[in-house]
Amino acid sequence: MEYIDLYDVNKNKINKIHFRGKKQNLGEYALAVNIWIINDRKEILLTQRHPEEKNWPLKWECTGGLVIAGEDSYNGALREVEEEIGIKLKTKGEIIDTVVLKDYIKDIYLFRENIEIIETILEKNSVINIKWVTVYELNQMIKNEEITEPNLYDIKKIKEIMVWE
Repeated sequence: MEYIDLYDVNKNKINKIHFRGKKQNLGEYALAVNIWIINDRKEILLTQRHPEEKNWPLKWECTGGLVIAGEDSYNGALREVEEEIGIKLKTKGEIIDTVVLKDYIKDIYLFRENIEIIETILEKNSVINIKWVTVYELNQMIKNEEITEPNLYDIKKIKEIMVWE
């Protein structure tokens, strides 16, 4: 069982703990994090969803998930990376955007870090593959509809702030 804190539309905690997966009341938001990792070669780290995931099976995405009760956004981002790909991030990440969606608020993080794929340990029930892609490869994956729909907004934001060669 996993519990989450709930927030108002302005990302203020409302002092209500909620069971993850249970429907929230109108005006209550979970807090989610998407973590984009870019290396020195300006490649983007993507993970592939498990085929049994109910949403977007086998699609590619960044690492991400819900922030659990008692955790802040940044520590939630660090935990999600460690849980999903077995890596403790060493660099300081930055929030590049916060988006309010239907029932959750998403903080989008950017970390600049070099990770060796061989050092990753994939969370077996949610991630089946991992790879670095160039911007060109990412654009091809978007055209081929290989990227999860929620990640498309994030990618536009990242392209706005990054200088791609």
